[in-house]
Amino acid sequence: MMTPLSVLDLSFIREDGSVREALLESRDMAIRAEALGFKRYWVAEHHAMPGIASAATSVVIGHLAAATRHMRIGAGGIMLPNHAPLTIAEQFGTLEALFPGRIDLGLGRAPGSDQRTLRALRRTGDSADRFPEDVLELMAYLSPEGDAGGVVATPGAGSNVPVWLLGSSLFSAQLAAALGLPFAFASHFAPQMMEQAVHLYRNTFRPSEHLAAPYVMLAMNVIAADTAEEADFLATSRRLFVAALRQGRPGRVLPPVPPEDLPWSREISTQLDTVQATSLIGTREQVAEGMKDFMTRHAPDEVMVSVPIYDPGARLHGLTRAREAWTLSGYAT
Repeated sequence: MMTPLSVLDLSFIREDGSVREALLESRDMAIRAEALGFKRYWVAEHHAMPGIASAATSVVIGHLAAATRHMRIGAGGIMLPNHAPLTIAEQFGTLEALFPGRIDLGLGRAPGSDQRTLRALRRTGDSADRFPEDVLELMAYLSPEGDAGGVVATPGAGSNVPVWLLGSSLFSAQLAAALGLPFAFASHFAPQMMEQAVHLYRNTFRPSEHLAAPYVMLAMNVIAADTAEEADFLATSRRLFVAALRQGRPGRVLPPVPPEDLPWSREISTQLDTVQATSLIGTREQVAEGMKDFMTRHAPDEVMVSVPIYDPGARLHGLTRAREAWTLSGYAT
Protein backbone atom coordinates (compact mmCIF):
# COMPACT_ATOMS: atom_id res chain seq x y z
CA MET A 1 0.00 0.00 0.00
CA MET A 2 1.36 3.42 -0.96
CA THR A 3 1.19 6.04 1.79
CA PRO A 4 2.12 9.75 1.56
CA LEU A 5 5.02 11.05 3.65
CA SER A 6 5.07 14.65 4.92
CA VAL A 7 7.23 16.91 7.11
CA LEU A 8 6.63 18.73 10.40
CA ASP A 9 9.15 21.52 11.03
CA LEU A 10 9.36 23.37 14.35
CA SER A 11 11.84 25.95 12.97
CA PHE A 12 14.30 25.25 15.77
CA ILE A 13 16.56 28.10 16.86
CA ARG A 14 20.05 26.73 17.44
CA GLU A 15 22.19 27.82 20.40
CA ASP A 16 24.64 29.49 18.01
CA GLY A 17 21.96 30.65 15.56
CA SER A 18 19.28 33.33 15.23
CA VAL A 19 15.58 33.56 14.39
CA ARG A 20 16.48 34.67 10.87
CA GLU A 21 18.78 31.69 10.41
CA ALA A 22 16.09 29.32 11.73
CA LEU A 23 13.56 30.63 9.22
CA LEU A 24 16.07 30.45 6.36
CA GLU A 25 16.94 26.90 7.39
CA SER A 26 13.22 26.05 7.31
CA ARG A 27 13.06 27.45 3.79
CA ASP A 28 15.98 25.27 2.73
CA MET A 29 14.31 22.25 4.34
CA ALA A 30 11.05 22.92 2.49
CA ILE A 31 12.87 23.22 -0.82
CA ARG A 32 14.68 19.91 -0.18
CA ALA A 33 11.43 18.24 0.96
CA GLU A 34 9.68 19.25 -2.24
CA ALA A 35 12.56 17.93 -4.36
CA LEU A 36 12.40 14.63 -2.46
CA GLY A 37 8.66 14.23 -3.10
CA PHE A 38 7.16 14.87 0.34
CA LYS A 39 3.44 15.62 0.13
CA ARG A 40 3.10 18.49 2.61
CA TYR A 41 5.22 20.64 4.91
CA TRP A 42 3.72 21.97 8.13
CA VAL A 43 4.91 24.41 10.79
CA ALA A 44 3.47 24.84 14.28
CA GLU A 45 2.40 27.69 16.54
CA HIS A 46 4.35 28.00 19.79
CA HIS A 47 4.67 31.21 21.81
CA ALA A 48 7.39 32.48 24.15
CA MET A 49 9.59 29.50 23.29
CA PRO A 50 13.25 30.56 22.98
CA GLY A 51 14.03 27.62 20.72
CA ILE A 52 11.15 27.81 18.20
CA ALA A 53 10.83 30.49 15.50
CA SER A 54 7.36 29.73 14.08
CA ALA A 55 5.11 31.70 16.46
CA ALA A 56 3.74 33.85 13.61
CA THR A 57 2.70 30.68 11.84
CA SER A 58 0.74 32.13 8.92
CA VAL A 59 3.66 34.46 8.09
CA VAL A 60 6.08 31.51 8.10
CA ILE A 61 3.71 29.55 5.85
CA GLY A 62 3.80 32.39 3.32
CA HIS A 63 7.61 32.42 3.50
CA LEU A 64 7.77 28.68 2.78
CA ALA A 65 5.07 28.65 0.12
CA ALA A 66 6.88 31.41 -1.78
CA ALA A 67 10.05 29.29 -1.83
CA THR A 68 8.34 26.17 -3.18
CA ARG A 69 6.20 25.38 -6.22
CA HIS A 70 3.72 22.57 -5.71
CA MET A 71 4.11 20.95 -2.27
CA ARG A 72 1.28 21.67 0.16
CA ILE A 73 2.28 24.05 2.99
CA GLY A 74 0.30 24.40 6.17
CA ALA A 75 -0.15 24.73 9.90
CA GLY A 76 0.34 21.82 12.20
CA GLY A 77 -1.14 23.70 13.76
CA ILE A 78 -2.80 26.97 14.54
CA MET A 79 -3.81 27.01 18.21
CA LEU A 80 -7.31 28.35 17.69
CA PRO A 81 -7.97 29.40 21.32
CA ASN A 82 -5.32 32.10 20.78
CA HIS A 83 -7.19 33.73 17.89
CA ALA A 84 -10.51 35.06 16.70
CA PRO A 85 -11.80 32.65 14.01
CA LEU A 86 -12.35 35.57 11.62
CA THR A 87 -8.66 36.53 11.86
CA ILE A 88 -7.54 33.00 10.94
CA ALA A 89 -10.06 32.85 8.10
CA GLU A 90 -8.66 36.08 6.68
CA GLN A 91 -5.05 34.96 7.07
CA PHE A 92 -5.56 31.58 5.45
CA GLY A 93 -7.92 32.98 2.86
CA THR A 94 -5.09 35.32 1.89
CA LEU A 95 -2.57 32.46 1.77
CA GLU A 96 -4.93 30.42 -0.41
CA ALA A 97 -5.39 33.37 -2.78
CA LEU A 98 -1.62 33.74 -3.10
CA PHE A 99 -0.86 30.00 -3.33
CA PRO A 100 -4.04 28.37 -4.68
CA GLY A 101 -4.60 24.71 -3.92
CA ARG A 102 -1.53 24.43 -1.69
CA ILE A 103 -2.56 25.58 1.80
CA ASP A 104 -3.59 23.36 4.76
CA LEU A 105 -5.07 24.55 8.05
CA GLY A 106 -4.52 22.25 11.01
CA LEU A 107 -6.22 23.38 14.22
CA GLY A 108 -5.24 22.61 17.80
CA ARG A 109 -7.10 23.19 21.06
CA ALA A 110 -4.09 23.72 23.34
CA PRO A 111 -2.89 27.31 23.78
CA GLY A 112 0.70 26.37 22.98
CA SER A 113 1.86 28.65 25.78
CA ASP A 114 1.67 29.33 29.53
CA GLN A 115 -0.97 31.42 31.29
CA ARG A 116 1.07 34.64 31.23
CA THR A 117 1.60 34.30 27.50
CA LEU A 118 -2.09 33.54 27.06
CA ARG A 119 -2.94 36.83 28.77
CA ALA A 120 -0.40 38.64 26.59
CA LEU A 121 -2.24 37.23 23.56
CA ARG A 122 -5.41 38.84 24.99
CA ARG A 123 -7.08 35.47 25.42
CA THR A 124 -8.68 34.02 28.54
CA GLY A 125 -8.23 30.75 30.37
CA ASP A 126 -11.58 29.41 29.13
CA SER A 127 -10.85 30.05 25.44
CA ALA A 128 -10.21 26.34 24.84
CA ASP A 129 -13.73 25.53 26.09
CA ARG A 130 -15.14 27.26 22.99
CA PHE A 131 -12.99 25.26 20.62
CA PRO A 132 -15.80 23.27 18.92
CA GLU A 133 -17.85 26.43 18.34
CA ASP A 134 -14.78 28.32 17.10
CA VAL A 135 -13.97 25.53 14.63
CA LEU A 136 -17.50 25.68 13.22
CA GLU A 137 -17.34 29.48 12.99
CA LEU A 138 -14.00 29.35 11.19
CA MET A 139 -15.27 26.72 8.74
CA ALA A 140 -18.29 28.89 8.02
CA TYR A 141 -16.01 31.80 7.13
CA LEU A 142 -14.08 29.57 4.70
CA SER A 143 -17.22 28.14 3.08
CA PRO A 144 -18.59 29.34 -0.27
CA GLU A 145 -20.91 31.74 1.56
CA GLY A 146 -18.14 32.87 3.90
CA ASP A 147 -20.75 34.04 6.38
CA ALA A 148 -20.83 33.55 10.15
CA GLY A 149 -23.22 35.63 12.19
CA GLY A 150 -23.75 38.08 9.35
CA VAL A 151 -20.02 38.73 8.86
CA VAL A 152 -18.35 37.71 5.59
CA ALA A 153 -14.63 36.93 5.61
CA THR A 154 -12.72 38.79 2.90
CA PRO A 155 -10.34 37.16 2.07
CA GLY A 156 -11.56 33.75 3.21
CA ALA A 157 -15.05 33.32 1.78
CA GLY A 158 -15.08 30.52 -0.74
CA SER A 159 -11.44 29.62 -0.23
CA ASN A 160 -12.38 26.18 1.15
CA VAL A 161 -8.95 25.74 2.76
CA PRO A 162 -8.82 22.11 3.99
CA VAL A 163 -9.26 22.00 7.75
CA TRP A 164 -7.64 19.30 9.89
CA LEU A 165 -8.04 18.73 13.60
CA LEU A 166 -4.90 18.01 15.59
CA GLY A 167 -4.63 16.43 18.98
CA SER A 168 -2.67 14.51 21.57
CA SER A 169 -5.72 13.22 23.49
CA LEU A 170 -9.22 11.90 22.84
CA PHE A 171 -11.04 15.24 22.63
CA SER A 172 -9.96 16.29 19.13
CA ALA A 173 -10.29 12.71 17.87
CA GLN A 174 -13.93 12.69 18.89
CA LEU A 175 -14.57 16.16 17.45
CA ALA A 176 -12.83 15.35 14.16
CA ALA A 177 -14.97 12.24 13.82
CA ALA A 178 -18.18 14.14 14.59
CA LEU A 179 -17.39 16.87 12.05
CA GLY A 180 -16.10 14.50 9.38
CA LEU A 181 -12.62 16.06 9.23
CA PRO A 182 -9.15 14.54 8.79
CA PHE A 183 -7.31 13.92 12.04
CA ALA A 184 -3.60 14.28 12.81
CA PHE A 185 -2.31 12.89 16.10
CA ALA A 186 0.80 14.40 17.69
CA SER A 187 2.44 11.03 18.28
CA HIS A 188 5.91 12.53 17.81
CA PHE A 189 5.78 13.98 21.33
CA ALA A 190 2.72 12.43 23.04
CA PRO A 191 2.31 8.82 21.88
CA GLN A 192 0.66 7.55 25.04
CA MET A 193 -2.97 7.88 23.82
CA MET A 194 -2.33 7.43 20.11
CA GLU A 195 -3.91 4.01 19.65
CA GLN A 196 -6.97 4.88 21.72
CA ALA A 197 -7.48 8.20 19.91
CA VAL A 198 -7.14 6.65 16.45
CA HIS A 199 -9.54 3.84 17.36
CA LEU A 200 -12.09 6.35 18.67
CA TYR A 201 -11.80 8.51 15.55
CA ARG A 202 -12.12 5.65 13.08
CA ASN A 203 -15.02 4.01 14.88
CA THR A 204 -17.13 7.13 15.40
CA PHE A 205 -16.37 8.93 12.12
CA ARG A 206 -19.32 10.52 10.33
CA PRO A 207 -18.93 11.16 6.59
CA SER A 208 -19.26 14.82 5.63
CA GLU A 209 -19.03 17.10 2.61
CA HIS A 210 -15.36 17.46 3.51
CA LEU A 211 -14.39 13.80 3.83
CA ALA A 212 -16.15 10.54 2.92
CA ALA A 213 -14.06 8.22 5.09
CA PRO A 214 -11.74 8.65 8.09
CA TYR A 215 -8.22 9.88 7.32
CA VAL A 216 -5.50 9.57 9.96
CA MET A 217 -2.05 11.15 9.90
CA LEU A 218 0.46 10.10 12.56
CA ALA A 219 3.72 11.87 13.36
CA MET A 220 7.11 10.47 14.27
CA ASN A 221 10.62 11.76 14.89
CA VAL A 222 13.22 10.44 12.49
CA ILE A 223 16.94 10.94 13.15
CA ALA A 224 18.74 9.12 10.36
CA ALA A 225 22.45 9.17 9.60
CA ASP A 226 25.06 7.10 7.81
CA THR A 227 25.88 5.10 10.96
CA ALA A 228 23.91 4.12 14.03
CA GLU A 229 26.52 5.78 16.24
CA GLU A 230 26.20 9.09 14.43
CA ALA A 231 22.40 8.97 14.64
CA ASP A 232 22.56 8.30 18.39
CA PHE A 233 24.93 11.26 18.76
CA LEU A 234 22.67 13.58 16.73
CA ALA A 235 19.63 12.50 18.78
CA THR A 236 21.09 13.96 21.97
CA SER A 237 20.08 17.49 20.89
CA ARG A 238 16.42 16.57 21.01
CA ARG A 239 16.84 14.66 24.25
CA LEU A 240 18.41 17.72 25.86
CA PHE A 241 15.66 19.96 24.46
CA VAL A 242 12.85 17.73 25.75
CA ALA A 243 14.52 17.30 29.14
CA ALA A 244 14.79 21.08 29.55
CA LEU A 245 11.11 21.49 28.63
CA ARG A 246 10.04 18.92 31.19
CA GLN A 247 12.11 20.65 33.85
CA GLY A 248 10.41 23.98 33.05
CA ARG A 249 13.57 25.43 31.49
CA PRO A 250 12.84 25.86 27.77
CA GLY A 251 15.74 27.19 25.80
CA ARG A 252 17.43 27.14 22.43
CA VAL A 253 18.33 23.85 20.81
CA LEU A 254 21.74 22.67 22.01
CA PRO A 255 24.41 20.99 19.91
CA PRO A 256 24.72 17.21 20.29
CA VAL A 257 27.02 15.65 22.87
CA PRO A 258 28.36 12.12 23.29
CA PRO A 259 25.41 10.07 24.65
CA GLU A 260 27.42 9.09 27.74
CA ASP A 261 27.72 12.78 28.66
CA LEU A 262 23.98 13.43 28.91
CA PRO A 263 23.35 15.10 32.30
CA TRP A 264 19.94 13.86 33.34
CA SER A 265 18.68 11.85 36.27
CA ARG A 266 17.14 8.39 36.15
CA GLU A 267 13.67 9.98 36.46
CA ILE A 268 14.25 12.30 33.51
CA SER A 269 15.67 9.43 31.49
CA THR A 270 12.52 7.39 32.08
CA GLN A 271 10.34 10.29 30.99
CA LEU A 272 12.39 10.76 27.84
CA ASP A 273 12.11 7.07 26.98
CA THR A 274 8.33 7.49 27.06
CA VAL A 275 8.44 10.60 24.86
CA GLN A 276 10.79 8.86 22.44
CA ALA A 277 8.33 5.99 21.87
CA THR A 278 7.64 7.10 18.30
CA SER A 279 11.19 8.14 17.46
CA LEU A 280 13.26 6.23 14.91
CA ILE A 281 17.01 6.70 15.33
CA GLY A 282 19.59 4.93 13.23
CA THR A 283 20.76 4.20 9.72
CA ARG A 284 18.54 4.36 6.66
CA GLU A 285 17.99 0.61 6.87
CA GLN A 286 17.21 0.67 10.60
CA VAL A 287 14.75 3.52 10.14
CA ALA A 288 13.10 1.66 7.26
CA GLU A 289 12.52 -1.36 9.52
CA GLY A 290 11.03 0.91 12.18
CA MET A 291 8.75 2.52 9.61
CA LYS A 292 7.52 -0.88 8.41
CA ASP A 293 6.76 -1.94 11.98
CA PHE A 294 4.95 1.36 12.67
CA MET A 295 2.82 1.00 9.54
CA THR A 296 1.97 -2.63 10.30
CA ARG A 297 0.87 -1.76 13.82
CA HIS A 298 -1.06 1.46 13.18
CA ALA A 299 -1.88 1.66 9.42
CA PRO A 300 -2.13 5.47 9.17
CA ASP A 301 -3.28 7.02 5.90
CA GLU A 302 -0.31 9.40 6.00
CA VAL A 303 2.87 9.79 8.05
CA MET A 304 4.48 13.09 9.04
CA VAL A 305 8.12 13.11 10.09
CA SER A 306 9.99 15.60 12.22
CA VAL A 307 13.78 15.70 11.77
CA PRO A 308 15.07 17.36 15.00
CA ILE A 309 18.78 17.56 14.12
CA TYR A 310 20.94 20.49 15.24
CA ASP A 311 23.29 21.11 12.33
CA PRO A 312 21.47 22.41 9.20
CA GLY A 313 23.57 20.28 6.84
CA ALA A 314 23.05 17.13 8.92
CA ARG A 315 19.33 17.96 9.07
CA LEU A 316 19.05 18.11 5.29
CA HIS A 317 21.01 14.87 5.04
CA GLY A 318 18.74 13.31 7.66
CA LEU A 319 15.66 14.37 5.71
CA THR A 320 17.10 12.73 2.59
CA ARG A 321 17.89 9.57 4.52
CA ALA A 322 14.35 9.56 5.98
CA ARG A 323 12.86 9.69 2.49
CA GLU A 324 15.18 6.91 1.32
CA ALA A 325 14.13 4.83 4.32
CA TRP A 326 10.50 5.37 3.40
CA THR A 327 11.21 4.03 -0.08
CA LEU A 328 13.00 1.02 1.40
CA SER A 329 10.01 0.38 3.69
CA GLY A 330 7.83 -0.27 0.64
CA TYR A 331 5.22 2.35 1.52
CA ALA A 332 6.50 5.27 -0.57
CA THR A 333 4.15 6.88 -3.08
